[in-house]
Amino acid sequence: MDHVRHRHPLVVVDGGEDGGERERDALEGVVVVVQHDHAPRASETGPPSRVESLARRRQGAHEREGSVRFVDVEALRSRFSALQVPTAFFDGPGGTQVPDTVIDAVAGYYRDSNANTGGPFGNSRHTDALIAQARLAAAAFLRCEPAETAFGANMTSLNFTLSRAVGRTLRAGDEILCTKLDHEGNISPWLELAHDLDLRVQLVDIHDDTTLDYEDLEQKLSERTRIVAFPLASNAVGTTADARRIVELAHRVGALAWVDAVHYGPHGPIDVADLGVDVLLCSPYKYFGPHLGLAFVRAELTASWRTYKVRPADHPFETGTLAHELLAGFVAAVEYIESIGWRDIQAHERELGQRFLDGLSERCTLYGLPTMEGRVPTFAFTVDGLTPRVVAERLGERDIAVWEGNYFAVEVMQRLGLGHDGAVRVGFVHYNAIGEVDRLLEALGAL
Repeated sequence: MDHVRHRHPLVVVDGGEDGGERERDALEGVVVVVQHDHAPRASETGPPSRVESLARRRQGAHEREGSVRFVDVEALRSRFSALQVPTAFFDGPGGTQVPDTVIDAVAGYYRDSNANTGGPFGNSRHTDALIAQARLAAAAFLRCEPAETAFGANMTSLNFTLSRAVGRTLRAGDEILCTKLDHEGNISPWLELAHDLDLRVQLVDIHDDTTLDYEDLEQKLSERTRIVAFPLASNAVGTTADARRIVELAHRVGALAWVDAVHYGPHGPIDVADLGVDVLLCSPYKYFGPHLGLAFVRAELTASWRTYKVRPADHPFETGTLAHELLAGFVAAVEYIESIGWRDIQAHERELGQRFLDGLSERCTLYGLPTMEGRVPTFAFTVDGLTPRVVAERLGERDIAVWEGNYFAVEVMQRLGLGHDGAVRVGFVHYNAIGEVDRLLEALGAL
């Protein structure tokens, strides 16, 4: 079942020694396997999906083969009907716009394949194939096995589910470490679990520049530490964490490394095997897909936990019927990202971020790192004499979309002394143009 059939010649690559140029099709050559007697047959599912095979993904990096010459931003933006309006969307940290292929995939599922799973008829078999296809896409995106993935309503809901499962292995007095960089989605589930099981939750501090205090982390680790929860990138200030260092410290005391990758998702490749994490959660709607949550759980952990599920269910964490149409959109989102490549996404985002930092008005106070090192292009700031709400409203009047408040990053805002009003948050993703950044800077200067 192939919902996304169009090629987009946006990324120009070297064609080899002959110097020719050719476009690359996104994510191709997978064999969908469904472990049921009613599995879809080739004659029923149509052309093979273009979700890239795990074997190929593991042999290479999270980018297209060949040397990329350029990305045509305007051509890229043409793939988004949502961007064909006057608004400059810097609200990506709360959820990105989606390309038309994602919209088409969602609608296409309802038109052509809508049915529940396990039935001996075409639409049901197509849905079975789609779920298998989505797991392969998730495995390719996270660099794990398809069986190690789980879909849910959102990251926070999934994290409550997963924390409850691991909670059955914990005892009164066990300790959980979170960080002051974390979104509440990776703090509140642990606070609630601690309330029920008499656990202890501690928060690892951050420095004034918003980098994590690794000395504080080491001091708080103990033989009773069972979970170390942390973000790959702060959704509030954009600061990234040294994931490998944290994982090593957690594993040294026998704790699980439990990662929130929601905010990092649109900004760079994720490789759970390379990072060594035990659990990782993210949200496809933050990286150009539909409103879903996605989790990786190491297979050995899943096998050792008694999870909360209905008895006939095959999957340990997915309760009830999945949003199949959103899985179709998720596959299309992964294909979209692969059609561009992480190398060019990151290069363009870095240029956008540096442009913003270089031109930020002296009236603005930036909270976080003042360079593009150690961060993603998400910026929190205040404007002298104006509340964050007023700034956001005045920018909104100019068709510039930004966020204000604490964005559920309660701890970092309190640590920075911004607990009451929060800050203005601007987030750039690869579909933003340099001209839009200049427009934002001009508007801030005119406030």
